[in-house]
Amino acid sequence: MADTAPKPGIAAGRLAPEDYRANFSDLHPPLDSHEAAVEADRCYFCHDAPCMNACPTSIDIPLFIRQISTGNAMGAARTIFNQNILGGMCARVCPTETLCEEVCVRETAEGKPVKIGMLQRYATDTAMAAGRQFFTRAAPSGKKIAVIGAGPAGLACAHRLAVKGHGVDLFEAKSKTGGLSEYGIAAYKTVDGFAQAEVDYVTAIGGITVHHGKALGRDLQLASLVKDYDAVFLSMGLGGVNALGAADAEAEGSDDAVEWIAELRQASDPASVPVGRRVVVIGGGMTAVDAAVQSKALGAEEVTICYRGPQSRMKASAFEQELAQTRGVTLRTGMAPKRIIAESGKVTGIEFDHGGETVTIACDQVFKAIGQTLEARALNGAAATVELAGGKIKVNAEGRTSMAKVWAGGDCATGGDDLTVTAVAEGRDAAESIHRALGAASH
Repeated sequence: MADTAPKPGIAAGRLAPEDYRANFSDLHPPLDSHEAAVEADRCYFCHDAPCMNACPTSIDIPLFIRQISTGNAMGAARTIFNQNILGGMCARVCPTETLCEEVCVRETAEGKPVKIGMLQRYATDTAMAAGRQFFTRAAPSGKKIAVIGAGPAGLACAHRLAVKGHGVDLFEAKSKTGGLSEYGIAAYKTVDGFAQAEVDYVTAIGGITVHHGKALGRDLQLASLVKDYDAVFLSMGLGGVNALGAADAEAEGSDDAVEWIAELRQASDPASVPVGRRVVVIGGGMTAVDAAVQSKALGAEEVTICYRGPQSRMKASAFEQELAQTRGVTLRTGMAPKRIIAESGKVTGIEFDHGGETVTIACDQVFKAIGQTLEARALNGAAATVELAGGKIKVNAEGRTSMAKVWAGGDCATGGDDLTVTAVAEGRDAAESIHRALGAASH
């Protein structure tokens, strides 16, 4: 039986085993076949499909839902994977409430949209559980492409290139493939090792060789890659962490939210991950919510998200904000961090400016979730060749950079929102652009 006495400071094992199981269970339990059929019947199969227009990967949503309604889950999976090979992960983590489901006619008429994300998960899970593959490789083209970063954009690009018959070397700095899908998403959103199961499903196409522990700027140089490969796709994400300036501190308990979420995701038992009794999370996006909700799930007694702007400007969706609040997290807005207070090398509080007044919140752990930056030095001095814009790699509509033979996509590149589904679309579209360019070059 777990010790019920409050543990001071940052500590592991705050809860009983059954509490961890409940707190880290699947956020949205999957639909069974009957539930999926009933939900699919709610779709009007709109001819103008506003849901499809709202999907960054342009999945034919009315078609795949109709296929589910007629008992053809495999056909539905094919429809989804044709546009989004990471459809299973996107079904779990996409903010569908602000994308396809927000524009659903059922949402407009009744305030209750068709559960598009849940239906997508049903179809893709059915196909993956059966090991059903829908793609075969074209004849080998003899071309070789280097993909840097094995996150959603890199995987989507590699898969589409492999389908076209090209060879792909996929380089990943970490020890596992998946990028943010593996390291950066709350554990309760993707349970039972799904991220790695999806990686295995995607790479089963063949023609993709994964190299772990290979980082651009350390183990790989862009200039050499451009010489050695027919094309290069940069999708290494954002490795740098924004600092709080005067509000930052190296004291014990001042932590980066992204790194902490990764640690929790890689832990074999969440009970082994320490967390404070009083936690403050600085930021207003999905990462802030993930850190806050999981702090509560690990047994933190008080968790507060502090965002410098108004709630309406928070990047976390309304659903995510409500999720945090229903899990016991307090949201405070208009809170600009001033400084972290530490005693004997340990965090004891943090000061904020709130409308011209100084507000102090007592805490023993502070998570910084204020965004990440591109580590431009990884480009190995190529910044003068690879043009940057707004701290990211500048690309055109096809994902081309200013450097010949180099494309980019995902969080490291200028483009759409920093969402998994957007990264998938950018990786897929860059692969199509690379394929066209290689075809033109061979004539």
